[in-house]
Amino acid sequence: MFKGFTRLLHSPGEHLKSLLDSPESASDALSPRIIPRSEHPVSRQQISEAALKVLYRLNGAGFDAYLVGGCIRDALLGKMPKDFDVATNATPEQVRDLFRNSRLIGRRFRIVHVRFGREVIEVTTFRGKPQDEHGDHIAHQSDDGLLLRDNVWGNIEEDARRRDFTVNALYYNIADFTIHDFANGVRDIESRTLRLIGDPATRYREDPVRMLRAVRFAAKLGFTIEPATEAPMYDLAPLLLQIPPARLFDEVLKLFMAGHGLITFRLLSHYNLFGMLFPESEEAMADAAWAEEL
Repeated sequence: MFKGFTRLLHSPGEHLKSLLDSPESASDALSPRIIPRSEHPVSRQQISEAALKVLYRLNGAGFDAYLVGGCIRDALLGKMPKDFDVATNATPEQVRDLFRNSRLIGRRFRIVHVRFGREVIEVTTFRGKPQDEHGDHIAHQSDDGLLLRDNVWGNIEEDARRRDFTVNALYYNIADFTIHDFANGVRDIESRTLRLIGDPATRYREDPVRMLRAVRFAAKLGFTIEPATEAPMYDLAPLLLQIPPARLFDEVLKLFMAGHGLITFRLLSHYNLFGMLFPESEEAMADAAWAEEL
């Protein structure tokens, strides 16, 4: 099934070929490229029953609802998705009212967790531009550009621009089974390229953890971080010191518990990130002969 999509990428039909040949960059106009069901392999069989329940209930209540991010990326890569995230125009409070088995979490980014036994579906409201002020929903930034709180709601186009990487700005519409590609994510999946949406330095300052996510995805997926995306990482690595230790701990677990420890270590070291996370370890390894072989 997934091999069929791979063949389309290398010998695409007219519609998909026009997507891959488009000259627009990740930061250009966000008119989505809509890929019909006949030209992609993602089907409801790859989507968990819990995620489908969330999507259909939101649709039934009159809201837009899309699967978004890593689950779509992984399905297009031929991997079985494990986690399912939903994006919607319903507010967190409206989502909570629809699902008794849900709870609001987060202050920096308010999201809803809908629990089905051990499975949790994460539901986020479309994010808007951080500089916009819609009533009480205001994005707060530090002097360094770090987003301290971001609960500005928007539309799907604005939400796509707020995603981190192009390959994560893919939206699966349960209403007609199309995939909406806002940032040439399909092209970057085909070329196995990791590319930030927007100005990389600005996006890293908004959330320095994106540098760790870049390393994690590059190691996990075997992608190459494109030059403009990697260039600011060397100098902006110290921004990680602004991140709460609990959040860094969670990210470190994701980095080293995915089965790609060695390449992860090498990438962290290459981008000056390892010393920000493990300063004493880096100092000890500086004089260790065995460390040169890593």
